[in-house]
Amino acid sequence: MTLAFLTTPLLGMTDIAVVGRIADAETLGGLVVGTLIFDFVFALCNFLRAGTTGLTAQALGAGAKREIEAVLIRAGLLALVISLLLVLLEPLVMALGLLAVAPGPRVAEAASTYVFVRMFSAPFALVNYVILGSVLGRGRSGLALALQILLNGTNIALSILFGLGFGWGIEGVALGTVCGEAAGCLAGLAVLAGGLSGGRLPSHAEIFERRRFLEMLGVNRDIMIRSFCLLAAFTLFTRIGAGLGPVTLAANGLLMTLFMTGSYFLDGVATASEQLAGLAVGARARTAFDRVVSLTSLWGCVIGAVLAAIVLLAGGMLVDLLTTEPGVRVAARLYLPFAAATPLVGALAFVMDGIYIGATWSRTMRDMMVLSLLAFAALGYGLTPAFGNAGLWLGFDVFIGLRGLTLLAALGPQRDRVFAAPPR
Repeated sequence: MTLAFLTTPLLGMTDIAVVGRIADAETLGGLVVGTLIFDFVFALCNFLRAGTTGLTAQALGAGAKREIEAVLIRAGLLALVISLLLVLLEPLVMALGLLAVAPGPRVAEAASTYVFVRMFSAPFALVNYVILGSVLGRGRSGLALALQILLNGTNIALSILFGLGFGWGIEGVALGTVCGEAAGCLAGLAVLAGGLSGGRLPSHAEIFERRRFLEMLGVNRDIMIRSFCLLAAFTLFTRIGAGLGPVTLAANGLLMTLFMTGSYFLDGVATASEQLAGLAVGARARTAFDRVVSLTSLWGCVIGAVLAAIVLLAGGMLVDLLTTEPGVRVAARLYLPFAAATPLVGALAFVMDGIYIGATWSRTMRDMMVLSLLAFAALGYGLTPAFGNAGLWLGFDVFIGLRGLTLLAALGPQRDRVFAAPPR
């Protein structure tokens, strides 16, 4: 799954390279703004992937094959409804995005063009979230990797062909994304349809069983709130950093890029913990669940420590590769130790998120995220006036560390409650 997640950043780099070769700075800025809008909207919809993974893994652990397929269809229907609303409300989404970013007229025009075309990928993209969640919940990470390579590979190839080869520019890049999402969606549905138990779909009664349907909606609601709070934390970090001047803002952006790149490795461990924890909960195997927690926590911390060492030792060289601006280089090096600490102190948060998603303990995960966000807001605004950017980074490190520690503290009672209850 780490390999699968690492294919995603290639898309952004390809799109920028294509548009950057054939268009002016305003069009390139429009691509950045349009991508930012989609990243925000689709990040909020990531609950479709995460919720499907947890519910599917639990059904697999319980040996309920028909429920595995029913979860897929329920989540797929929800994805289609949400995507239809996004397509219909595209002008409103675009207006809110431009209001938040406030770009210049030509940048706004290019962003509007990109968003209009790419919005047609919403049904495929959101169903792909569901397909990926179902595949991961079944423990078929190799298939997940293959589907991501197909999706992203098709996206990259067609974006280059349409945008650069045919000279369609930013419209071609957006169309390439639509085709890539469609290819991944059709391939995923074909594979999953071939594995239907009994060769038939679940009945209407199985799909719309009231308790199961409400459970899915509740889990997805909580994960969406959690995702919104996480996005709010990154936005708050950027907002406070912007008040410290453009050099500090740029330096923080480079350092955050290093952390976000490293997070793909931690996401691989988190995804493994989702499937394995859900499997253990579904099978009511407490010993296996405890083993999952200990192993994924260990590997998460090991990977976090390795990433921290890489950033600390090679961060200066990486910063120099990303910018030639002397002031930004100096500022980035000054706060490099804070950025290096982030994957280490945040490793537990990634793992615990995976455990809680797999076990569908979404309400507790949501509550701990809200608590951590409030703590970050207090520390960010409280420490920055006295300690500047160092105070901001310290507040962020506390935020991400607090997420993991609060979830770990709540793990014992949650585990005792679930494994003491009779199977559903």
